Amino acid sequence: MSSSHVLSRRRRANLARSEHGTRGPVWLFDLDNTLHRASHAIFPRINRAMTAYIVEKLGLPHDEANLLRSTYTERYGAVLLGLIRHHAIDPHEFLAQVHELPPLAEVLRAERGIARLMAGLPGRKILLTNAPAHYAMPIVEALGIGRHFERFVSIEDMADRRGWRAKPDPTMLRRLLVREGLTPSNTWLVEDTRSHLKHLRHFGIKTVWITGHLPVRNSLGKVMARSGRPHFVDIKVQSLRELRAYLATGAGARHVRGK
Repeated sequence: MSSSHVLSRRRRANLARSEHGTRGPVWLFDLDNTLHRASHAIFPRINRAMTAYIVEKLGLPHDEANLLRSTYTERYGAVLLGLIRHHAIDPHEFLAQVHELPPLAEVLRAERGIARLMAGLPGRKILLTNAPAHYAMPIVEALGIGRHFERFVSIEDMADRRGWRAKPDPTMLRRLLVREGLTPSNTWLVEDTRSHLKHLRHFGIKTVWITGHLPVRNSLGKVMARSGRPHFVDIKVQSLRELRAYLATGAGARHVRGK
């Protein structure tokens, strides 16, 4: 890692902490379909690229490859982990080939004023995404929210000596909590993916389910679950704006403080 990268990382952490200090909650933010509407154009493009990669590398028909992609996503949290475990593909090649971004001005969709909303959210903020860094960072910068995060944790950062990991891997979260000195009861996971919230809630962290960017159906035509509030979800909102509004109420402030 270059000294300039370390310096920028430290400067970002100082900026993020100076917004609201080190007290208050810690927010672990997902990226896709949480901070922007990936399902609009970016996810369809990535899904096609993943399916094409599986067709090429495994020699499967398109429909079988598409089903395998969806199955590995649901089972492991990331297609990459299933391909590594069962097919010994090159993870770096896979991440590079399937996460090529088109011009973001043409496809990026997010809440209006998202940088202002992030700035007004009390507490520390860490980006925790199953996407690779070369994909996540341009999106974060295009949204204008990079300075609000003191740490970026991509799928490369989740790997350890035993191999690659991704949400909702429990070992990955345990290591993150220890490394960042986080107290589970003061840590909030903000996600669109219900299975990640469900599995990681067991650590005692709090959960926010954001549903406003979710598609009605997934890439295989399966209806997405968006209604109700599961028992493992502490706060359910449509948007970051709605979360901000809730936290501005007395009940919301007490909820976040655990009172």
